[in-house]
Amino acid sequence: MNNFLQKLTTLLVVLVLPALVIFATVHFGNRRGNPEKFVYQNRADIEKKVDHSQFEILQQDFERPQDLTAACLSCHNKRDDELMASAHWRWERESELPNGRGTVSIGKKNLINNYCASAESNNGSCMRCHIGYGWKDKTFDFEDPTNLDCLVCHDNTNTYKKRKGGAGMPSTHENATAEFPVPDYNYIAQNVGKPLKENCGFCHFHGGGGNNVKHGDLEEAMLDCSREVDVHMAKAGQDMSCNDCHLTERHNITGRAYSVSSENNNRATCEHCHTSTPHNDKVIDLHNHKVACQTCHIPVYAKVNPTVMYWDWSVAGRTDENGNPITEYDVNHKYSYLSIKGRFVWDDHVKPEYFWFNGTADHYLYGDTISEIPVKINTLMGKYEESDAKIWPVKVHRGKQAYDVVTKEIVNVKVFAEKKGEGAFWEDLKWDTAIQLGMEYAGRYYSGQHDFVSTEMYWPLNHQVSPKEQTLKCIDCHTRSEEGRLANLAGFYLPGRDYAKGVDYTGFILIIISITGVVVHSLMRLFYKKG
Repeated sequence: MNNFLQKLTTLLVVLVLPALVIFATVHFGNRRGNPEKFVYQNRADIEKKVDHSQFEILQQDFERPQDLTAACLSCHNKRDDELMASAHWRWERESELPNGRGTVSIGKKNLINNYCASAESNNGSCMRCHIGYGWKDKTFDFEDPTNLDCLVCHDNTNTYKKRKGGAGMPSTHENATAEFPVPDYNYIAQNVGKPLKENCGFCHFHGGGGNNVKHGDLEEAMLDCSREVDVHMAKAGQDMSCNDCHLTERHNITGRAYSVSSENNNRATCEHCHTSTPHNDKVIDLHNHKVACQTCHIPVYAKVNPTVMYWDWSVAGRTDENGNPITEYDVNHKYSYLSIKGRFVWDDHVKPEYFWFNGTADHYLYGDTISEIPVKINTLMGKYEESDAKIWPVKVHRGKQAYDVVTKEIVNVKVFAEKKGEGAFWEDLKWDTAIQLGMEYAGRYYSGQHDFVSTEMYWPLNHQVSPKEQTLKCIDCHTRSEEGRLANLAGFYLPGRDYAKGVDYTGFILIIISITGVVVHSLMRLFYKKG
Protein backbone atom coordinates (compact mmCIF):
# COMPACT_ATOMS: atom_id res chain seq x y z
CA MET A 1 0.00 0.00 0.00
CA ASN A 2 2.78 2.38 0.97
CA ASN A 3 4.58 1.53 -2.26
CA PHE A 4 1.45 2.41 -4.26
CA LEU A 5 1.02 5.76 -2.47
CA GLN A 6 4.66 6.52 -3.03
CA LYS A 7 4.28 5.86 -6.76
CA LEU A 8 1.11 7.90 -6.91
CA THR A 9 2.79 10.80 -5.17
CA THR A 10 5.72 10.62 -7.52
CA LEU A 11 3.37 10.54 -10.51
CA LEU A 12 1.54 13.63 -9.27
CA VAL A 13 4.78 15.44 -8.70
CA VAL A 14 6.01 14.54 -12.19
CA LEU A 15 2.84 15.48 -14.06
CA VAL A 16 0.78 17.84 -11.91
CA LEU A 17 3.45 20.08 -10.45
CA PRO A 18 4.84 21.19 -13.84
CA ALA A 19 1.27 21.81 -14.99
CA LEU A 20 0.66 24.00 -11.95
CA VAL A 21 3.85 25.92 -12.59
CA ILE A 22 2.83 26.54 -16.21
CA PHE A 23 -0.68 27.55 -15.16
CA ALA A 24 0.58 29.94 -12.49
CA THR A 25 3.07 31.49 -14.90
CA VAL A 26 0.47 32.13 -17.58
CA HIS A 27 -2.25 33.19 -15.14
CA PHE A 28 -0.25 35.67 -13.13
CA GLY A 29 1.72 36.80 -16.17
CA ASN A 30 -1.49 37.86 -17.85
CA ARG A 31 -2.88 39.68 -14.85
CA ARG A 32 -2.96 43.39 -15.36
CA GLY A 33 -2.68 45.95 -12.62
CA ASN A 34 -5.17 48.74 -12.28
CA PRO A 35 -3.88 52.02 -13.72
CA GLU A 36 -3.24 54.72 -11.21
CA LYS A 37 -6.21 57.07 -10.85
CA PHE A 38 -5.12 60.42 -12.18
CA VAL A 39 -6.72 63.46 -10.59
CA TYR A 40 -6.14 66.75 -12.32
CA GLN A 41 -7.41 70.21 -11.51
CA ASN A 42 -7.71 72.49 -14.51
CA ARG A 43 -5.66 75.65 -14.41
CA ALA A 44 -8.78 77.75 -15.00
CA ASP A 45 -10.16 76.48 -11.70
CA ILE A 46 -7.15 77.35 -9.59
CA GLU A 47 -5.69 80.49 -11.14
CA LYS A 48 -6.78 83.91 -10.01
CA LYS A 49 -9.05 85.85 -12.33
CA VAL A 50 -9.01 89.59 -12.86
CA ASP A 51 -12.12 91.63 -13.65
CA HIS A 52 -10.82 93.80 -16.46
CA SER A 53 -14.08 95.75 -16.59
CA GLN A 54 -12.88 97.60 -13.49
CA PHE A 55 -9.89 99.14 -15.22
CA GLU A 56 -10.56 102.72 -16.28
CA ILE A 57 -8.11 102.55 -19.16
CA LEU A 58 -10.25 99.87 -20.80
CA GLN A 59 -13.47 101.86 -20.41
CA GLN A 60 -13.10 103.74 -23.65
CA ASP A 61 -14.13 103.33 -27.27
CA PHE A 62 -11.06 102.14 -29.10
CA GLU A 63 -10.95 103.16 -32.74
CA ARG A 64 -7.98 100.99 -33.67
CA PRO A 65 -6.89 97.61 -32.30
CA GLN A 66 -3.36 98.97 -31.93
CA ASP A 67 -4.69 101.50 -29.39
CA LEU A 68 -6.09 98.64 -27.35
CA THR A 69 -2.73 96.89 -27.43
CA ALA A 70 -1.10 100.04 -26.08
CA ALA A 71 -3.62 100.06 -23.23
CA CYS A 72 -2.84 96.42 -22.43
CA LEU A 73 0.88 97.06 -22.37
CA SER A 74 0.49 100.06 -20.09
CA CYS A 75 -0.27 97.58 -17.29
CA HIS A 76 1.31 94.37 -18.61
CA ASN A 77 4.64 96.03 -19.19
CA LYS A 78 7.52 93.98 -20.61
CA ARG A 79 5.08 91.36 -21.88
CA ASP A 80 5.70 92.72 -25.35
CA ASP A 81 9.37 91.77 -24.99
CA GLU A 82 8.37 88.18 -24.24
CA LEU A 83 5.93 87.96 -27.11
CA MET A 84 8.19 89.63 -29.65
CA ALA A 85 10.84 86.99 -28.97
CA SER A 86 8.41 84.13 -29.50
CA ALA A 87 7.89 81.90 -32.54
CA HIS A 88 4.23 82.92 -32.55
CA TRP A 89 5.42 86.42 -33.40
CA ARG A 90 8.58 85.81 -35.44
CA TRP A 91 7.29 82.72 -37.24
CA GLU A 92 10.87 81.45 -37.18
CA ARG A 93 13.45 80.36 -34.64
CA GLU A 94 17.08 79.27 -34.60
CA SER A 95 17.13 75.49 -34.97
CA GLU A 96 19.88 72.94 -35.30
CA LEU A 97 18.99 70.58 -38.13
CA PRO A 98 19.90 66.88 -37.90
CA ASN A 99 22.46 65.18 -40.15
CA GLY A 100 24.99 67.95 -39.52
CA ARG A 101 23.14 70.51 -41.62
CA GLY A 102 23.91 73.22 -39.11
CA THR A 103 21.85 75.87 -37.34
CA VAL A 104 19.35 77.80 -39.41
CA SER A 105 16.46 80.12 -38.77
CA ILE A 106 13.31 78.30 -39.84
CA GLY A 107 9.60 78.45 -39.21
CA LYS A 108 6.25 79.03 -40.78
CA LYS A 109 7.70 82.22 -42.26
CA ASN A 110 10.12 80.55 -44.65
CA LEU A 111 9.43 76.81 -44.86
CA ILE A 112 7.81 74.93 -47.73
CA ASN A 113 4.74 72.77 -47.05
CA ASN A 114 2.61 70.58 -49.30
CA TYR A 115 -0.69 72.36 -48.69
CA CYS A 116 -0.48 75.88 -50.21
CA ALA A 117 3.32 75.56 -50.72
CA SER A 118 4.32 78.43 -48.42
CA ALA A 119 3.05 81.32 -46.33
CA GLU A 120 5.66 83.58 -47.87
CA SER A 121 4.17 85.63 -50.74
CA ASN A 122 0.64 84.88 -49.49
CA ASN A 123 0.65 87.22 -46.51
CA GLY A 124 -2.86 88.56 -46.92
CA SER A 125 -4.33 85.10 -46.40
CA CYS A 126 -1.80 83.17 -44.28
CA MET A 127 -0.90 85.98 -41.87
CA ARG A 128 -4.49 86.03 -40.68
CA CYS A 129 -3.15 83.53 -38.13
CA HIS A 130 -0.22 85.70 -37.09
CA ILE A 131 -0.48 87.25 -33.61
CA GLY A 132 -0.03 90.69 -35.15
CA TYR A 133 -1.85 93.37 -37.07
CA GLY A 134 -1.20 93.88 -40.78
CA TRP A 135 1.75 91.69 -41.83
CA LYS A 136 0.83 92.24 -45.46
CA ASP A 137 4.37 92.43 -46.87
CA LYS A 138 8.02 92.83 -45.98
CA THR A 139 7.47 96.34 -44.60
CA PHE A 140 5.78 94.94 -41.49
CA ASP A 141 7.45 96.32 -38.37
CA PHE A 142 8.31 93.45 -36.02
CA GLU A 143 9.76 95.92 -33.50
CA ASP A 144 6.55 97.90 -32.96
CA PRO A 145 4.79 96.43 -29.88
CA THR A 146 1.47 98.01 -30.83
CA ASN A 147 1.40 95.61 -33.78
CA LEU A 148 0.86 92.80 -31.27
CA ASP A 149 -2.67 91.36 -31.28
CA CYS A 150 -3.46 90.57 -27.63
CA LEU A 151 -7.10 89.79 -28.37
CA VAL A 152 -6.60 86.83 -30.68
CA CYS A 153 -5.37 84.83 -27.67
CA HIS A 154 -7.10 86.57 -24.75
CA ASP A 155 -10.60 87.42 -26.00
CA ASN A 156 -13.03 85.52 -23.78
CA THR A 157 -16.19 86.73 -25.54
CA ASN A 158 -15.77 84.63 -28.69
CA THR A 159 -16.75 87.67 -30.74
CA TYR A 160 -13.33 88.78 -31.91
CA LYS A 161 -12.44 87.80 -35.47
CA LYS A 162 -9.68 88.61 -37.91
CA ARG A 163 -10.93 89.34 -41.40
CA LYS A 164 -10.23 86.87 -44.21
CA GLY A 165 -7.55 88.22 -46.50
CA GLY A 166 -6.72 91.02 -44.08
CA ALA A 167 -3.17 89.99 -43.14
CA GLY A 168 -4.20 89.71 -39.51
CA MET A 169 -6.35 92.83 -39.32
CA PRO A 170 -9.92 92.78 -38.02
CA SER A 171 -12.59 94.45 -40.11
CA THR A 172 -12.91 98.21 -40.25
CA HIS A 173 -16.01 100.26 -40.97
CA GLU A 174 -14.87 100.38 -44.60
CA ASN A 175 -14.66 96.61 -45.20
CA ALA A 176 -16.89 95.04 -42.51
CA THR A 177 -19.36 92.33 -43.50
CA ALA A 178 -22.08 90.40 -41.71
CA GLU A 179 -19.64 87.52 -41.19
CA PHE A 180 -16.79 89.79 -40.13
CA PRO A 181 -18.17 92.88 -38.38
CA VAL A 182 -16.05 95.53 -36.69
CA PRO A 183 -15.15 94.09 -33.26
CA ASP A 184 -16.61 95.77 -30.20
CA TYR A 185 -13.22 96.57 -28.72
CA ASN A 186 -14.63 98.15 -25.59
CA TYR A 187 -16.69 95.08 -24.73
CA ILE A 188 -13.91 92.64 -25.62
CA ALA A 189 -11.25 94.59 -23.72
CA GLN A 190 -13.27 94.34 -20.52
CA ASN A 191 -13.71 90.58 -20.97
CA VAL A 192 -10.22 89.29 -21.60
CA GLY A 193 -8.61 86.44 -19.72
CA LYS A 194 -6.58 83.27 -20.05
CA PRO A 195 -6.75 81.74 -23.54
CA LEU A 196 -9.73 79.46 -24.14
CA LYS A 197 -9.95 76.47 -26.46
CA GLU A 198 -11.63 78.75 -28.98
CA ASN A 199 -8.66 81.14 -29.03
CA CYS A 200 -6.13 78.43 -29.89
CA GLY A 201 -8.55 76.68 -32.21
CA PHE A 202 -9.13 79.82 -34.28
CA CYS A 203 -5.84 79.06 -36.05
CA HIS A 204 -4.82 75.56 -35.05
CA PHE A 205 -8.13 73.95 -36.06
CA HIS A 206 -8.23 75.63 -39.46
CA GLY A 207 -4.69 75.34 -40.78
CA GLY A 208 -4.47 74.53 -44.48
CA GLY A 209 -7.62 76.41 -45.37
CA GLY A 210 -10.47 74.82 -43.41
CA ASN A 211 -11.54 72.80 -40.41
CA ASN A 212 -9.25 69.81 -39.82
CA VAL A 213 -7.64 70.15 -43.27
CA LYS A 214 -4.09 70.03 -41.96
CA HIS A 215 -3.52 68.29 -38.61
CA GLY A 216 -6.17 65.59 -38.61
CA ASP A 217 -6.23 65.48 -34.79
CA LEU A 218 -7.14 69.12 -34.19
CA GLU A 219 -10.55 70.40 -35.21
CA GLU A 220 -13.47 72.48 -34.04
CA ALA A 221 -15.52 69.43 -32.96
CA MET A 222 -13.14 69.22 -30.01
CA LEU A 223 -14.70 72.34 -28.52
CA ASP A 224 -17.67 70.23 -27.45
CA CYS A 225 -16.78 66.59 -27.89
CA SER A 226 -17.38 63.26 -26.18
CA ARG A 227 -14.78 61.21 -24.30
CA GLU A 228 -14.61 58.90 -27.29
CA VAL A 229 -13.22 61.78 -29.35
CA ASP A 230 -10.82 63.12 -26.73
CA VAL A 231 -10.69 62.22 -23.05
CA HIS A 232 -8.87 65.41 -22.16
CA MET A 233 -11.03 68.03 -23.85
CA ALA A 234 -14.42 66.34 -23.50
CA LYS A 235 -16.81 68.25 -21.29
CA ALA A 236 -17.83 64.90 -19.78
CA GLY A 237 -14.14 64.13 -19.28
CA GLN A 238 -11.45 66.44 -17.94
CA ASP A 239 -12.78 69.42 -19.95
CA MET A 240 -9.23 70.66 -20.28
CA SER A 241 -8.09 73.70 -22.23
CA CYS A 242 -5.08 73.71 -24.49
CA ASN A 243 -2.89 75.51 -21.96
CA ASP A 244 -3.54 72.83 -19.33
CA CYS A 245 -1.05 70.70 -21.26
CA HIS A 246 0.79 73.38 -23.20
CA LEU A 247 2.18 75.03 -20.08
CA THR A 248 3.19 78.61 -20.62
CA GLU A 249 5.69 80.81 -18.84
CA ARG A 250 6.46 84.34 -19.97
CA HIS A 251 4.48 83.66 -23.15
CA ASN A 252 6.74 80.74 -24.03
CA ILE A 253 4.23 78.00 -24.89
CA THR A 254 5.45 74.42 -24.60
CA GLY A 255 4.80 72.03 -27.45
CA ARG A 256 6.13 71.64 -30.96
CA ALA A 257 4.64 71.15 -34.41
CA TYR A 258 7.19 69.29 -36.49
CA SER A 259 5.97 70.91 -39.66
CA VAL A 260 7.99 73.93 -38.54
CA SER A 261 10.24 72.62 -35.74
CA SER A 262 13.38 70.53 -35.59
CA GLU A 263 14.67 70.17 -32.06
CA ASN A 264 13.74 67.88 -29.18
CA ASN A 265 13.06 70.48 -26.52
CA ASN A 266 10.26 72.61 -25.06
CA ARG A 267 7.81 69.79 -25.67
CA ALA A 268 4.49 69.08 -23.96
CA THR A 269 4.46 65.38 -23.13
CA CYS A 270 2.06 62.88 -21.57
CA GLU A 271 4.69 62.02 -18.97
CA HIS A 272 4.54 65.53 -17.52
CA CYS A 273 1.27 64.55 -15.88
CA HIS A 274 1.03 60.77 -16.13
CA THR A 275 4.70 59.82 -15.45
CA SER A 276 6.40 57.10 -17.50
CA THR A 277 4.80 54.29 -15.46
CA PRO A 278 1.09 55.13 -15.26
CA HIS A 279 -0.34 51.63 -15.84
CA ASN A 280 0.79 50.05 -12.58
CA ASP A 281 1.74 47.09 -14.74
CA LYS A 282 5.35 46.25 -15.46
CA VAL A 283 4.71 44.64 -18.83
CA ILE A 284 2.73 47.58 -20.21
CA ASP A 285 4.88 50.23 -18.55
CA LEU A 286 7.99 48.69 -20.10
CA HIS A 287 6.51 49.46 -23.52
CA ASN A 288 6.99 53.15 -22.79
CA HIS A 289 10.70 52.63 -23.32
CA LYS A 290 10.12 52.20 -27.06
CA VAL A 291 6.46 53.02 -27.67
CA ALA A 292 5.00 56.52 -27.37
CA CYS A 293 1.81 56.80 -25.30
CA GLN A 294 0.08 58.17 -28.39
CA THR A 295 0.70 54.96 -30.33
CA CYS A 296 -1.76 52.94 -28.22
CA HIS A 297 -4.01 55.76 -27.09
CA ILE A 298 -4.72 57.33 -30.51
CA PRO A 299 -5.88 54.32 -32.54
CA VAL A 300 -7.60 56.54 -35.13
CA TYR A 301 -7.78 60.27 -35.87
CA ALA A 302 -10.22 62.59 -37.66
CA LYS A 303 -12.90 61.03 -35.47
CA VAL A 304 -15.64 63.53 -36.28
CA ASN A 305 -14.82 65.51 -39.40
CA PRO A 306 -12.59 64.21 -42.20
CA THR A 307 -9.09 65.47 -42.87
CA VAL A 308 -7.29 65.96 -46.19
CA MET A 309 -5.01 63.01 -46.93
CA TYR A 310 -4.06 63.87 -50.53
CA TRP A 311 -3.84 67.20 -52.39
CA ASP A 312 -2.97 67.22 -56.10
CA TRP A 313 -2.11 70.69 -57.41
CA SER A 314 -1.16 69.34 -60.86
CA VAL A 315 -4.79 69.27 -62.03
CA ALA A 316 -5.71 72.72 -60.71
CA GLY A 317 -6.80 75.38 -63.18
CA ARG A 318 -9.46 73.43 -65.07
CA THR A 319 -12.59 75.45 -65.95
CA ASP A 320 -15.93 74.71 -67.58
CA GLU A 321 -16.81 75.48 -71.19
CA ASN A 322 -17.58 79.07 -70.24
CA GLY A 323 -14.30 79.59 -68.44
CA ASN A 324 -15.84 79.46 -64.99
CA PRO A 325 -14.16 77.72 -62.04
CA ILE A 326 -15.30 74.18 -61.22
CA THR A 327 -16.27 72.71 -57.86
CA GLU A 328 -16.86 68.96 -57.48
CA TYR A 329 -17.84 66.98 -54.37
CA ASP A 330 -17.20 63.46 -53.10
CA VAL A 331 -19.85 61.09 -51.74
CA ASN A 332 -19.60 62.72 -48.32
CA HIS A 333 -20.23 66.17 -49.81
CA LYS A 334 -16.70 67.37 -49.20
CA TYR A 335 -15.15 69.20 -52.11
CA SER A 336 -13.01 66.82 -54.16
CA TYR A 337 -12.00 69.29 -56.87
CA LEU A 338 -11.58 73.06 -56.92
CA SER A 339 -10.21 74.89 -59.95
CA ILE A 340 -8.14 77.10 -57.66
CA LYS A 341 -6.64 74.24 -55.62
CA GLY A 342 -6.85 70.97 -57.54
CA ARG A 343 -8.00 67.54 -56.39
CA PHE A 344 -8.49 66.36 -52.79
CA VAL A 345 -8.97 63.07 -50.98
CA TRP A 346 -10.54 63.28 -47.54
CA ASP A 347 -10.88 60.56 -44.95
CA ASP A 348 -12.12 60.09 -41.40
CA HIS A 349 -11.43 57.59 -38.64
CA VAL A 350 -8.02 57.15 -40.20
CA LYS A 351 -5.57 54.59 -38.84
CA PRO A 352 -2.19 56.30 -38.32
CA GLU A 353 1.02 55.21 -40.00
CA TYR A 354 3.87 54.41 -37.62
CA PHE A 355 7.46 55.64 -37.57
CA TRP A 356 10.47 55.66 -35.28
CA PHE A 357 10.77 59.22 -33.97
CA ASN A 358 13.34 60.73 -31.61
CA GLY A 359 11.85 64.21 -31.35
CA THR A 360 13.94 65.83 -34.09
CA ALA A 361 13.04 66.57 -37.69
CA ASP A 362 14.74 67.68 -40.88
CA HIS A 363 13.12 70.01 -43.40
CA TYR A 364 13.19 70.81 -47.08
CA LEU A 365 14.87 74.24 -47.29
CA TYR A 366 15.16 76.79 -50.05
CA GLY A 367 18.00 75.65 -52.30
CA ASP A 368 17.53 71.94 -51.61
CA THR A 369 17.25 69.97 -54.84
CA ILE A 370 15.01 66.99 -55.44
CA SER A 371 17.00 63.81 -54.84
CA GLU A 372 14.20 61.32 -54.20
CA ILE A 373 10.54 60.91 -55.07
CA PRO A 374 8.30 61.39 -53.22
CA VAL A 375 10.03 64.47 -51.86
CA LYS A 376 10.00 64.59 -48.08
CA ILE A 377 8.97 68.09 -47.06
CA ASN A 378 9.88 67.23 -43.48
CA THR A 379 11.58 64.09 -42.18
CA LEU A 380 11.00 62.60 -38.75
CA MET A 381 14.32 61.32 -37.43
CA GLY A 382 14.94 58.23 -35.33
CA LYS A 383 15.57 54.50 -35.42
CA TYR A 384 15.25 51.59 -33.05
CA GLU A 385 18.89 51.67 -31.92
CA GLU A 386 18.58 55.21 -30.54
CA SER A 387 17.77 55.37 -26.83
CA ASP A 388 15.28 58.24 -27.18
CA ALA A 389 13.49 56.95 -30.29
CA LYS A 390 9.96 55.61 -29.93
CA ILE A 391 7.28 54.25 -32.22
CA TRP A 392 4.96 57.15 -32.99
CA PRO A 393 1.59 57.46 -34.79
CA VAL A 394 1.74 59.86 -37.72
CA LYS A 395 -0.56 61.43 -40.28
CA VAL A 396 1.18 61.37 -43.65
CA HIS A 397 -0.15 64.02 -46.02
CA ARG A 398 0.65 63.19 -49.64
CA GLY A 399 0.26 65.31 -52.72
CA LYS A 400 1.70 66.79 -55.88
CA GLN A 401 3.09 70.29 -56.00
CA ALA A 402 5.02 72.49 -58.42
CA TYR A 403 8.79 72.42 -58.87
CA ASP A 404 11.30 74.00 -61.23
CA VAL A 405 12.34 71.37 -63.79
CA VAL A 406 15.70 73.10 -64.38
CA THR A 407 16.85 73.78 -60.82
CA LYS A 408 14.98 70.73 -59.40
CA GLU A 409 13.65 72.84 -56.50
CA ILE A 410 10.17 72.99 -54.98
CA VAL A 411 8.82 76.47 -55.73
CA ASN A 412 6.90 79.16 -53.89
CA VAL A 413 3.58 80.02 -55.49
CA LYS A 414 1.64 83.24 -55.09
CA VAL A 415 -1.85 81.88 -54.64
CA PHE A 416 -3.56 84.82 -52.89
CA ALA A 417 -4.47 88.31 -53.98
CA GLU A 418 -7.44 90.45 -53.13
CA LYS A 419 -8.48 90.81 -56.78
CA LYS A 420 -7.87 89.50 -60.28
CA GLY A 421 -5.00 90.70 -62.40
CA GLU A 422 -2.37 90.64 -59.65
CA GLY A 423 -0.94 87.32 -60.75
CA ALA A 424 -2.24 85.14 -57.90
CA PHE A 425 -3.23 81.62 -58.94
CA TRP A 426 -6.52 81.61 -57.01
CA GLU A 427 -7.62 84.63 -59.04
CA ASP A 428 -5.99 84.21 -62.47
CA LEU A 429 -5.29 80.43 -62.72
CA LYS A 430 -1.93 80.98 -64.46
CA TRP A 431 0.85 78.82 -63.08
CA ASP A 432 3.95 80.49 -64.53
CA THR A 433 2.95 83.97 -63.38
CA ALA A 434 1.98 82.73 -59.91
CA ILE A 435 5.25 80.84 -59.51
CA GLN A 436 7.32 83.73 -60.85
CA LEU A 437 5.76 86.14 -58.35
CA GLY A 438 6.04 83.67 -55.47
CA MET A 439 9.72 83.04 -56.16
CA GLU A 440 10.49 86.73 -56.56
CA TYR A 441 8.93 87.50 -53.18
CA ALA A 442 11.03 84.77 -51.56
CA GLY A 443 14.16 86.03 -53.32
CA ARG A 444 14.59 82.84 -55.33
CA TYR A 445 15.41 82.12 -58.97
CA TYR A 446 12.80 80.58 -61.29
CA SER A 447 13.77 79.21 -64.70
CA GLY A 448 10.28 79.68 -66.13
CA GLN A 449 9.69 75.92 -66.52
CA HIS A 450 7.69 73.94 -64.03
CA ASP A 451 6.15 70.54 -63.53
CA PHE A 452 4.67 68.68 -60.57
CA VAL A 453 6.25 66.15 -58.23
CA SER A 454 4.92 63.85 -55.51
CA THR A 455 5.62 65.02 -51.97
CA GLU A 456 4.97 63.83 -48.43
CA MET A 457 4.65 65.65 -45.14
CA TYR A 458 4.65 64.02 -41.69
CA TRP A 459 2.49 65.07 -38.73
CA PRO A 460 3.07 63.26 -35.40
CA LEU A 461 -0.29 62.81 -33.67
CA ASN A 462 -0.88 64.02 -30.12
CA HIS A 463 -4.59 64.80 -29.79
CA GLN A 464 -7.90 62.96 -29.95
CA VAL A 465 -6.83 60.58 -27.19
CA SER A 466 -9.24 57.68 -26.74
CA PRO A 467 -10.60 56.23 -23.47
CA LYS A 468 -8.57 53.30 -22.18
CA GLU A 469 -11.25 50.84 -23.29
CA GLN A 470 -10.68 51.88 -26.91
CA THR A 471 -6.90 51.83 -27.01
CA LEU A 472 -4.94 49.34 -29.10
CA LYS A 473 -4.81 45.76 -27.89
CA CYS A 474 -1.71 43.54 -27.86
CA ILE A 475 -2.92 41.63 -30.90
CA ASP A 476 -3.16 44.85 -32.93
CA CYS A 477 0.63 44.96 -33.11
CA HIS A 478 1.89 41.54 -32.02
CA THR A 479 0.51 39.69 -35.02
CA ARG A 480 1.77 38.23 -38.27
CA SER A 481 -1.23 39.61 -40.10
CA GLU A 482 -0.53 42.06 -42.89
CA GLU A 483 -3.18 44.23 -41.23
CA GLY A 484 -1.12 44.52 -38.04
CA ARG A 485 -0.48 48.12 -37.00
CA LEU A 486 3.29 47.65 -37.13
CA ALA A 487 3.40 45.32 -40.12
CA ASN A 488 5.49 47.82 -42.13
CA LEU A 489 7.76 49.15 -39.40
CA ALA A 490 11.20 47.63 -39.95
CA GLY A 491 14.51 47.59 -38.17
CA PHE A 492 13.67 45.70 -35.00
CA TYR A 493 12.36 42.38 -33.68
CA LEU A 494 8.69 42.42 -32.64
CA PRO A 495 7.49 39.33 -30.74
CA GLY A 496 4.43 37.81 -32.33
CA ARG A 497 5.18 39.43 -35.67
CA ASP A 498 8.74 38.41 -36.47
CA TYR A 499 10.08 34.87 -36.57
CA ALA A 500 12.60 32.57 -38.25
CA LYS A 501 11.28 29.14 -39.18
CA GLY A 502 14.57 27.36 -38.53
CA VAL A 503 14.92 28.86 -35.06
CA ASP A 504 11.27 28.22 -34.22
CA TYR A 505 11.30 24.58 -35.35
CA THR A 506 14.58 23.92 -33.59
CA GLY A 507 13.16 25.38 -30.38
CA PHE A 508 9.97 23.34 -30.59
CA ILE A 509 11.94 20.13 -31.18
CA LEU A 510 14.24 20.85 -28.24
CA ILE A 511 11.26 21.53 -25.97
CA ILE A 512 9.53 18.29 -27.01
CA ILE A 513 12.72 16.27 -26.56
CA SER A 514 13.28 17.82 -23.14
CA ILE A 515 9.74 17.13 -21.93
CA THR A 516 9.83 13.60 -23.32
CA GLY A 517 13.15 12.96 -21.62
CA VAL A 518 11.91 14.22 -18.27
CA VAL A 519 8.71 12.18 -18.43
CA VAL A 520 10.40 8.98 -19.61
CA HIS A 521 13.17 9.34 -17.06
CA SER A 522 10.68 9.90 -14.24
CA LEU A 523 8.46 7.00 -15.27
CA MET A 524 11.44 4.68 -15.50
CA ARG A 525 12.56 5.64 -12.03
CA LEU A 526 9.00 5.25 -10.77
CA PHE A 527 8.27 1.80 -12.10
CA TYR A 528 11.71 0.28 -11.95
CA LYS A 529 12.58 1.48 -8.51
CA LYS A 530 13.86 -1.38 -6.42
CA GLY A 531 12.13 -2.24 -3.15
